[in-house]
Amino acid sequence: MAKSAAEMPATKEKEAEKAPSQNSDNYDASKITVLEGLEAVRKRPGMYIGSTDLPGLHHLVYEVVDNCIDEAMAGYCDNIEVEIRKGNVISVSDNGRGIPVEIHPKVGVSTVEVVLTKLHAGGKFGDGAYKVSGGLHGVGVSVVNALSEWLQVEVHRDGKLHFMEFVRGKPKAPLKVKGPSKKRGTTVTFLADKEIFDTLEYRYDTLASRLRELAFLNKGVKITLRDLRDKEPREQVFQYKGGIIEFVKLLTEKKNPLQKRPIYAIEQKDNIQVEFALEYCDTYSEQVFSFANAIHTREGGTHLEGFRTALTRAINEYKKKLGYDKKVEEALTGDDVREGLTLVLSILIPNPQFEGQTKMKLGNGEVRGIVTSVAYEKLCAYFDENPADTKRIIEKCLQAAQARIAARKAKELVRRKSALEGAGLPGKLADCSTRDADEAELFIVEGDSAGGSAKQGRNRHFQAILPLKGKITNVEKTKLDKVLADGEVAALISAIGCGIGAEFNLDKLRYHKIIIMTDADVDGAHIQTLILTFFFRHMPQIIENGFLYIARPPLYLITHGKDKFYAYSDAEKNKIVKAFADDKYTIQRYKGLGEMNPEQLWETTMDPARRVLLQVSVDDAVIADEIFTILMGDEVEPRRKFIEQNAKKVEDLDL
Repeated sequence: MAKSAAEMPATKEKEAEKAPSQNSDNYDASKITVLEGLEAVRKRPGMYIGSTDLPGLHHLVYEVVDNCIDEAMAGYCDNIEVEIRKGNVISVSDNGRGIPVEIHPKVGVSTVEVVLTKLHAGGKFGDGAYKVSGGLHGVGVSVVNALSEWLQVEVHRDGKLHFMEFVRGKPKAPLKVKGPSKKRGTTVTFLADKEIFDTLEYRYDTLASRLRELAFLNKGVKITLRDLRDKEPREQVFQYKGGIIEFVKLLTEKKNPLQKRPIYAIEQKDNIQVEFALEYCDTYSEQVFSFANAIHTREGGTHLEGFRTALTRAINEYKKKLGYDKKVEEALTGDDVREGLTLVLSILIPNPQFEGQTKMKLGNGEVRGIVTSVAYEKLCAYFDENPADTKRIIEKCLQAAQARIAARKAKELVRRKSALEGAGLPGKLADCSTRDADEAELFIVEGDSAGGSAKQGRNRHFQAILPLKGKITNVEKTKLDKVLADGEVAALISAIGCGIGAEFNLDKLRYHKIIIMTDADVDGAHIQTLILTFFFRHMPQIIENGFLYIARPPLYLITHGKDKFYAYSDAEKNKIVKAFADDKYTIQRYKGLGEMNPEQLWETTMDPARRVLLQVSVDDAVIADEIFTILMGDEVEPRRKFIEQNAKKVEDLDL
């Protein structure tokens, strides 16, 4: 969940010079640069794949796989294979129809070359080969080609094997026939360009998460992922006959569902297919996966808005119909009906309009009403046919409403006022002087002793310190009203400034680096886990946007004469000691941050020039949700099994 980073890696995408030249007034046609072919992609890769770090690197794989999925959605492909080969070479194969190989009538070169070298070229426009599709609508595979050191494509079509190779987006030679073939489909093999990307190291779990999602969304399609980089190859096969129903069951298997089976529906209306599966559990958080044409819309959009409207309306109607209005008179809110909800929503739409190049949010206005209509009708039908499940669901929503009403006053206490007012911030917060969130850092520190050292050692201009006393509430098994009643949690919410629940607003975030800094012992690890659980369940946007970090303080101080050395692991300590010619050294094991004086804490853990931070990220939201449920939830037996299965993997254990 965390990745090492001394600081956020700088992108390799170069920005235009801002300083005016001496001839800046001479603005004529000669000053206009025309980028031919794929040059624009290489010049500004972030415009096409979002970034040149890990997310952008993995995006290359998704674009190629999305083309295979388009073939699957069109009914021509049922087998996809993805390989990570030695040297981080990627190979993606399918058994679809294969890219057309004939000479394109307008361009005069093979259609394979057109697809790989021309932006906005493909069968996804107008009345092309696909009724619905994902990818970047003709941009995807050409962008992958542009950002690869080399790319090879093999097309099995018309009884022949066709081959073509590209170097940094440019054809090495025209398409040629390598021989006969009894297969059909396309294989794209490429090496991402080290001149473009900050790293070429793919994360297996990140790719596995996306491929598993695609297998759930495309019933019966077999997707295989292989990692051939290590001596012992790793392989997983994803294939689900039950589709998104199995997805929901996977998400809820470690929880306590309130229903006998997930609610499932699929219907087409006005050329838009709406499919959803949902299940309620006795948990306190909502888990939603929304998709449009198999693209994971992490920020939701009109399809999710439409579904939420339908769910709130349907449950309020049946609350009244079943006589529950006497228990809670006011209408249930969206937050009430979504507590404990696990939802997978998938739509297929001919002309999707995504907000942003990397498609985090769906923007089609017509979708909202269609999804609301379909979902409302299907939910009401289920409620009529399953009265026992309906009662349990409504009672769960009523409990959430009662907690919300009780928490209303508590929310008022933690709602952050404007930073310019300087009010509403917790008294224990030692704030920084800057009001620029981009440079501001908040250290969440364990205990008053470490907090005192951190306050003295910090850079007051951009580093704020918030000491927390003891262990905060475990939000995994606590309702929001009781969470907000915890003074330490209330102080944390106030300091961060975004609010919580329906009031959460990321634009109000006061610090773009929130750093958890706890002791290097069992209690410190537990406190760190409790804080991570809070962010994962109640402020996931902070993790998703890369604002959450874990500080890595040293484990040892080694003194040799007048020289001091810090070691962050046993291996590092042993290496330092081994270099000494004599035995005249001392080793101090730090168990608490309070053992360091302010100068030591600054130079080892807080100084941006020397510190090491772990940036918290979620590669696989399904696995992360499962782990938090097992380790922090109410059920003891799953936790015991997890400890038994993983005990031998523990490397550092304080006794």
